[in-house]
Amino acid sequence: MADDTTRPLIPLDADPFVLFAEWMKDAEASEPNDPNAMALATASPEGIPSVRMILLKGADERGFVFYTNLESRKGGELSSNPHAALLFHWKSLRRQIRIEGPVEPVSAEEADRYFASRSRNSRIGAIASDQSRPLAERADFEKRIEAVTARFEGKEPERPANWSGFRLVPRQIEFWQDRPYRMHDRATWTREENDWAVTRLYP
Repeated sequence: MADDTTRPLIPLDADPFVLFAEWMKDAEASEPNDPNAMALATASPEGIPSVRMILLKGADERGFVFYTNLESRKGGELSSNPHAALLFHWKSLRRQIRIEGPVEPVSAEEADRYFASRSRNSRIGAIASDQSRPLAERADFEKRIEAVTARFEGKEPERPANWSGFRLVPRQIEFWQDRPYRMHDRATWTREENDWAVTRLYP
């Protein structure tokens, strides 16, 4: 695909959310696993950055949703500095999308609904884990999993108060796709009040 000179340019008249959905659909058909994987970049109040791979769990015109332990490093950074950036990179398609903007907490109802949709083992793991904090021995975590499993025997594991989600509200979305000889195609949508300003960029 990298040598395909017939690949259409990114359409500047597109709705960025519709274009995102189209590219995600292409990724779901071509990526070997986790097409919804994305890098999430956060920063401390002092501006010290950190980045990690997570999974997108919802996307619409309101923004892009992901979930975490609120007491994890990313949870703490997002609470104290509620701005973030996302990066999707689909190697099979030679495409990427960068998204930047403020974050806001999802509603308790949204978090409950998503938590309930997870597998039982995933819910138990989320309850048992002190995410991002030191773990002396792996066996300690396994004992906590056993204890949580026993506590919820015969009933559904409930979402803990320290586990929820964030929605990144995009202020800028940049689409990038490979073209031959590194003459790549880039376009950015920047939110201006209730509309988007669109610009094609030099590669």
